[in-house]
Amino acid sequence: MNPPREFLWLSNGTSVPWADVPEWPAAEFVAATAAELERGGRLCAWFGVPENAATRLVAVLAYDADNTLAVGRSTPLTGSYPSLTLRQPQAHLFEREVWEQHGLTPAGHPWLKPVRRQDGDHPATGNFFAVTGGEIHEVAVGPVHAGIIEPGHFRFQCQGEEVLHLEIALGYQHRGVEAALAGGPQRATLSQMETVAGDTTIGHATAYAMASEALGGEAPLRAQWLRALALELERLANHTGDLGALAGDVAFLPTSAACGKIRGDFLNLTARLCGNRFGRGLVRPGGCKLDLEPARAAGLLEKLRVALAEVAAAAEWLWDANAVRARFELTGTVSHRQANEIGLVGVAARASGLLRDVRFDHPAGWHRFAQMPVSTWPDGDVFARARVRWLEIQRAGKFLGEQLTSPPDGGIFEAPGTAAPDTLAVALVEGWRGEICHVALTDDAGAFRRYKIVDPSFHNWAGLALALRRQAISDFPICNKSFNLSYCGFDL
Repeated sequence: MNPPREFLWLSNGTSVPWADVPEWPAAEFVAATAAELERGGRLCAWFGVPENAATRLVAVLAYDADNTLAVGRSTPLTGSYPSLTLRQPQAHLFEREVWEQHGLTPAGHPWLKPVRRQDGDHPATGNFFAVTGGEIHEVAVGPVHAGIIEPGHFRFQCQGEEVLHLEIALGYQHRGVEAALAGGPQRATLSQMETVAGDTTIGHATAYAMASEALGGEAPLRAQWLRALALELERLANHTGDLGALAGDVAFLPTSAACGKIRGDFLNLTARLCGNRFGRGLVRPGGCKLDLEPARAAGLLEKLRVALAEVAAAAEWLWDANAVRARFELTGTVSHRQANEIGLVGVAARASGLLRDVRFDHPAGWHRFAQMPVSTWPDGDVFARARVRWLEIQRAGKFLGEQLTSPPDGGIFEAPGTAAPDTLAVALVEGWRGEICHVALTDDAGAFRRYKIVDPSFHNWAGLALALRRQAISDFPICNKSFNLSYCGFDL
């Protein structure tokens, strides 16, 4: 008997030859993946790679305690395979996506329906989940919303004011980003990466740059330092904005108004760094486009300290308000067990007590040399998610203060070499919402044969649905804002 095959281990921001990735027949591959997840792995990505008239399944796993990643694949298949979701709920959305994109049916999947509402292409769509009973009623919200919110449909099954079940349907934009990346990199590729989720420009551009550099050569250390600065400024702006929005949802206007203004101050610091408030044009494969000379660094640090002091005051108003705590505490709770089972990442995971942060678990780039504590809270409610944001604001501010006073020397750009052919590269970045995963697979000419992007929102929308169970429907706005997930980052 042959010895059992193992997944191929690698580190964040590295690559392996495609031919070296171990493969199994589909049923064995599912069983092997489930076994690895049961022994402590975590599913970063699960996707299909077309091959002739068939499709290979690919899994990227993370072993956070070991600071290690692993990859494996199936032999080419058509038709169906045993569902991984039956053993690992964190796979449910990945398997639905593979079915939608490649026509591979995960046999036994508990609720198989399209991820991006392509009903005409899939006659076996299935209906929305329904709760029956004389006192049950439905509330349907969206996909068209007031204001400028993106399209998404929320269907609540309620008994009186109590939500029994929330089903979330997304993907109304059909952006086709991943399909457009095939054959690249092209002239538009960097812009596409920067707009995967516009509020996460630095996060996704950095993940793309890391994946590209894993295929063609590492960026200079000073460029990695600049990326780390920009990433933490992006975190500061978004977490500050979310604290203000949460305050606004419970009508606590002092923090709401102050954080709206301070968020703009942090965005302006990013503009000081690179000329764009969202960081566009800074990060690119091979390094960064712009440097930060000492005079601008000193000015940035001075304004950073002012903004941090102001957000500290605004946050204290929030925590000192009994009415705010009464609305936040015990609202929208996701337990530690639930968070782990469905694979939550980022703020949502850490607020349920999971020690899960790419900067700590899988450090790459500048975070190999400068780390920060992981911010966690045990309770899993709206208050916990707000507190984790506040902890991260403080720690990001401290990190930036330390880094701006001791910058590394050297250049900021070194053109990467020709991308390695027939190679798989994996890059993880801790964006402000959580783990961003980019997987690049090249063809025999070094062009992108397949490029897979997993935004943290893809992992976390199920967490919002769980948070609403047994809650009053009026709690939906603050629960939704406490996650603050991306519609466009989901619809790729």
